[in-house]
Amino acid sequence: MAHLADHLAAWLARLPIARFQKAPPLVAVVPLSGVIGGVGPFGGGGMSLPKLANRLRSAFALPRLAAVALAINSPGGSAGQSELIAGRIRALADEKKVPVFAFIEDLGASGGYWLACAADEIYAIANAIVGSIGVIHQGFGFVELLQRVGVSRRLYTAGPRKGMLDPFSPEKPEDVASLAAIQGDIHANFKDWVRTRRGSRLKGAEETVFSGEFWTARRAAELGLIDGIGDLRATLRARYGEKVRLRLIGERPSGLRRMLGFGASAAPDPTQWAAGLIAAAEARALWARYGL
Repeated sequence: MAHLADHLAAWLARLPIARFQKAPPLVAVVPLSGVIGGVGPFGGGGMSLPKLANRLRSAFALPRLAAVALAINSPGGSAGQSELIAGRIRALADEKKVPVFAFIEDLGASGGYWLACAADEIYAIANAIVGSIGVIHQGFGFVELLQRVGVSRRLYTAGPRKGMLDPFSPEKPEDVASLAAIQGDIHANFKDWVRTRRGSRLKGAEETVFSGEFWTARRAAELGLIDGIGDLRATLRARYGEKVRLRLIGERPSGLRRMLGFGASAAPDPTQWAAGLIAAAEARALWARYGL
């Protein structure tokens, strides 16, 4: 009987299904690259949940999935879209019971770091920029310019605060106070998210970690913002073995097309180029804050 069992086991081992079951671990790689939210006049140049939903669903739907890896390279952007994208990643990870790893490439700052915190573990290459846990509002005031060229501003609103922070009207203290309150609420939500996701791994004083400052990966690791220094391929091979299979979900647009807000395959309408150039300038300003 034992002899028969040995023959049966050897025969089963030669079946295709047996070889298939021994396939190396599979990790889905999802690129999250660029500004978060709409950039440009038509808001078409950045990452958003509607754009990423199918990609994320496809990543977590792969059969016999060992993990999902997020390749992050973002200066941040919309707090709302950061929350939505990160929330969807967590919902899918919990539903599929699949671990998620984040790998920060050049930059994981502000909303980019918000996305990274959706992962169970965060890694960054040594020269990556990490952090900027804060909220910023940028704008211009043109009141004196209008006076100099002899132009008067005519602004009509229904609602006394509807024209709040209008760049062509004098700045009002109550408007600045309202903006500060909104920023404070968003900053509090950001801090709560980081505390929830990083927990006891946070090592730095909160006045430092949540100051809006940003650091290289070594200092970020000391503060507990990331779990280690390493790139995606090397870290996953160390975790899952040399034969781990990495499946890229979605394409990375070329650098110019990404800056102009166009996808990897769709041919842009020539009428969109002007809007794309404006979007590129907006995106460039966000990247430039981090010296990139």
